[in-house]
Amino acid sequence: MSRKPKAPVSEGEETALPRRVLVVDDEADIRELLALTLERMGLAADTAASAFEAEQHLRKQIYDLCLTDMRLPDGDGLGLLEHVTKNYPGTPVAVITAYGSAENAVAALKAGAFDYLSKPVSLAQLRPLVNSALKLSKAGQPKKTGECVGAGHPVLLGDSQPMQQTRQMIEKLARSQAPIHITGESGSGKELAARLIHLHGPRGDGPFVAVNCGAIPENLMESEFFGYKKGAFTGAAQDKDGFFHTANSGTLFLDEVADLPLQMQVKLLRVIQEKMVRKVGDTQEDPVDVRIISATHQDLGLCVEQGKFRQDLYYRLNVIILKMPALREIPDDIPLLAGEILGKMAGRDAVPPKLSPEALKVLQEYSFPGNVRELENILERAMALTTGGRIGKADLHLTSKLQKEEKAAVRPGSLPLQEYLDTMEKEAIMSALEKSRYNKTAAAKLLGITFRALRYRLERLGID
Repeated sequence: MSRKPKAPVSEGEETALPRRVLVVDDEADIRELLALTLERMGLAADTAASAFEAEQHLRKQIYDLCLTDMRLPDGDGLGLLEHVTKNYPGTPVAVITAYGSAENAVAALKAGAFDYLSKPVSLAQLRPLVNSALKLSKAGQPKKTGECVGAGHPVLLGDSQPMQQTRQMIEKLARSQAPIHITGESGSGKELAARLIHLHGPRGDGPFVAVNCGAIPENLMESEFFGYKKGAFTGAAQDKDGFFHTANSGTLFLDEVADLPLQMQVKLLRVIQEKMVRKVGDTQEDPVDVRIISATHQDLGLCVEQGKFRQDLYYRLNVIILKMPALREIPDDIPLLAGEILGKMAGRDAVPPKLSPEALKVLQEYSFPGNVRELENILERAMALTTGGRIGKADLHLTSKLQKEEKAAVRPGSLPLQEYLDTMEKEAIMSALEKSRYNKTAAAKLLGITFRALRYRLERLGID
C-alpha cells in the first residue's frame, strides 16, 4: 500500500519528489497510524505487512527510511534489517520493539539499526527519529572526519593505521543512533571522538552537552540530570532544565560514567529505555530525543563484576565500543601532533618553534602516561623555556622520566615475586599521580581505590 502526502501545487511550479518511508508491520492499525503521521509530516509512505512485501517494495523504490516491527509473520525485523543493510546501505532502518524488550532493542542496534521505538509507539518520539533519519539519506550525508564543517571544527589528527581506523569507525558510528561507549586512557581524546561522532551525524546541528559524572555531588545529581520545578526544594526559585532537556535533539556525553552512584544508574537506565524525563517536583514526564555517548578510563566490565556498575545499564551503554589509541601506540603521529600543538600555541601571526631531530626522537621514545594532554603540557613548558626558534632535547626535560621508565621496565622472573609486584604497583601509582598532577584524591580515583588505601600504599612503598 502506498500513501502520498497532499500538498498544494501552484500552476507552473516544479514539484520536488517527497521523501519516502517504508513502514513494515503486520498490524493494520499501526501501519495506518504511522502512515498518517508520516503524511502529515509531508512524506510519502509505503506500507507492507510482511518481510516479503517489504522486499518487493525495496526492489521498486528508493527509500529514505525503513521502519519495521521486530516481529513479522514470515521472519523478524533483524532479518529485514540485514537485508536492507546488505542490499540498500544508504537506507537507514529503525525497528519497533515490544514494550520493555530491551534485549531486542540492543540486538537491533548492534546489528546496525539506526534507532528503535518501543510499543505503544509514541508520535512525540517518532517525529524526531524520522527527522534525524532523513538527514542521513541522500541529501544529508554526514561529512567525513577530514572535512571542515565550520570554523573551529575539531579534527582527529594522525596518519598511522590505528588513527585511520579510528576515523573510519567514527564515520560509521555517526550514521547510527546507537549508544556508544568510548574507552581509552586519560588524555587520549575520548571527548574529541564523541564531538566528532556528534558533528558528523544527523544531530550535528543540535546541542552537544558534555558531563563529567565524577564532578557532580551525589545529592545534586538528580536535579542536574533531570532538572527541577520551581518550589521542588529549598532554593528552587525557578524552573530549571537538566542535562537531558538541554541536550534534546542533540547528544549527551557522559564522561567517567563509571563514577555514577548506583541509585543514579537506575534512574539513568529508565530514561534511556523510555526516552522520557521527569523533573524533580513535576507530576508529568517529558519526551526527550537524546543520543547517549559514554566514556571512562576504567574497565566497565570489571566494575560490573565488582558490583560498582549495574549490568543492565552496562548492556545499554556498551552497545558499540570505540577504543581510542594511547599516544605511545602511535609514535609516528607525534611529529604531526607536536607541529599542530606548537602552531596553536604560537598563534596565528607568530612563527612556531621547530623541534630538533633529537627532541622528536625523545618524544617518540617516551611512554606518555598522560597522552596528548601531557604532550601539550611538555611542549608548552618547552616553548616557554627555549630562547630561539628551535626546541632541543634539553628543553623537553624528559631525560629523567625516560631513565625512570627504563629502570621500571622489569620483566617477570627477573626479581623475587614480592619485589616484582611492588615495582609494578609503584609504577601504576606514579603514573596515576602524574596524570592527576599529584592530586592524591584524583589519583586514588584513577586507581579505583580509596584515598586511605592510596595513602597506605604510598607509605609502604616509600613514595614521597
